[in-house]
This record gives sequence, C-alpha cells and structure tokens, in this order.
Amino acid sequence: MKWQGRRGSSNVEDRRGMSGKAVLGGGIGGVGLIIVIVFTLLGGNPGELLGGLSGTDSGAPYEETDQERELAQFVSVVLADTEDVWTEIFREEGMQYKEPTLVLYSGSVQSACGAAGSSVGPFYCPGDQKLYIDLSFYQELQNNFKAPGDFAMAYVIAHEVGHHVQTLLGTSQKVNALRGKVSQEEYNQNSVKLELQADYYAGVWAHHAEGMNVLEEGDLEEALTAASAVGDDTIQKRAQGYVVPESFTHGTSEQRQHWFYRGFQSGNLQNGNTFNAGDL
Repeated sequence: MKWQGRRGSSNVEDRRGMSGKAVLGGGIGGVGLIIVIVFTLLGGNPGELLGGLSGTDSGAPYEETDQERELAQFVSVVLADTEDVWTEIFREEGMQYKEPTLVLYSGSVQSACGAAGSSVGPFYCPGDQKLYIDLSFYQELQNNFKAPGDFAMAYVIAHEVGHHVQTLLGTSQKVNALRGKVSQEEYNQNSVKLELQADYYAGVWAHHAEGMNVLEEGDLEEALTAASAVGDDTIQKRAQGYVVPESFTHGTSEQRQHWFYRGFQSGNLQNGNTFNAGDL
C-alpha cells in the first residue's frame, strides 16, 4: 500500500506505556489464547471474556522501536483514509459520519468494554466508539496467522472501522439487543452476520482505496489471506483439530473472503445486508 508521506489521522490516542492494569489470568496460553482471539479478534467484545483479569502494573517505561514508529504512522494513514471514505459515503446517503478514535496501547488497556490484554487482538468498543490495537499484532498476524503484509493489517483496521459504521447505523445495537432473548446458537448466527458485514465494509473501504490509486500489486491478496486466516473454521481446526459450526461467531474463512471481496467489488452500503442474505 502506498502510504508514506500521506496524511495521518488526528484521531489517534497513544497510550503505549500506560498500564491498563490487566493481564490474562488463569494461565491462558496455547489453545486457550487462540480461543480468546477467536472470540474477540476483529470486533468481538472483550469485556465478555475478561472478567477474570487481575490487576498489575509493571511500571516499566515504554520505548518505541523504529518498526513500531513506522507501524504507528501506517495505521494513522489507514485510519485517515477510512475517515475520508466513510465521510463521503455517509454524505451521499444524507448522513453525517462521526470519526472514531484509534487507541494504540502496549500490553493491556482499559476501555468502556472493560480491561483487555494484547492477546485479545484488535477490537472495537461501541461503548466509547474507539478502536484498540497493540501494534505487536502485526507480528502475530504475520507469524501465527500466516497473513503477512501491510494491507493485511489495513484490512484488520478497516474491519474494526466497519464495526464503528455498524454502531452509527444502529446495526450493532439491534444484534446486541437479542442477547438473552434468543438461543445462543441463534445469537451466534446473528453475530456471524454482523462480522461478515464488517468484512463487507472493509471491502468497501478497499474499493475506494483502489480508486485513490494507493493499492499496490498483491495488496488485495494480502487482505483476502488475512480474512481467511481469521475464519472460525480455520482457527478452530488449528486450536482443537475439528470445527463446531453452531459455535461460530465470525464466519468461515470462505464467508469472510466472500463478503470482503463483495464489498471491494461494489463499494457501496446497499449490497452489504448480510442479515437479509439467503446464503452467506
């Protein structure tokens, strides 16, 4: 992605080095860590899983590496691009886009959704309308999920912004209102539709990014690889060797790729209604 020398967003809050007073308790690691990521990666509500967090504060000063400095600049540019794209789309629809804030943190962070450790992955909190990301996830995406490349990371950010769009449109609130009113399996099905729509919105952004001539050869493939890597079926197979479809909350690898690419092709809001889709 062509991003060097381009405008960065002013809506970036840097909390790196500040303790969120939270670490993952209960000896979570290996399969347990993957389960946490399954639930929260790319839009889950970490507050639902993080009740067992215990307080801590290392007190160690934060020192930014050259790579982290570059990544911070990169995510700021991606966020700025999403601001431009969604401001224009909302304007065309007769609405006003409210820009979210992206919070950079290291290790742990406190949000309106609760305390979270970096192992939950990037997430969006509708309570404060902020995106949260520990930049170490870039290496996680590359090494553990086998989805390298800057546009893979851009897809992740665009997906979280997609959840912000859903909050502004009231879609997230409608799904959350179903909690406790329907069976867990039915709620999971609606959660899948919510996540796939966020993938679609990420594709909408990528469509307009291509129109701005900032995509490079291989960028689209990087995003599709990342979408596949975080599919419920792929992660469950990796974690436990088999899949449990009724427990899916984000969608299969094929579904996530399909809806991202559909958004990339169309570039509009209208074709992304996953809730009315006969076949996901």
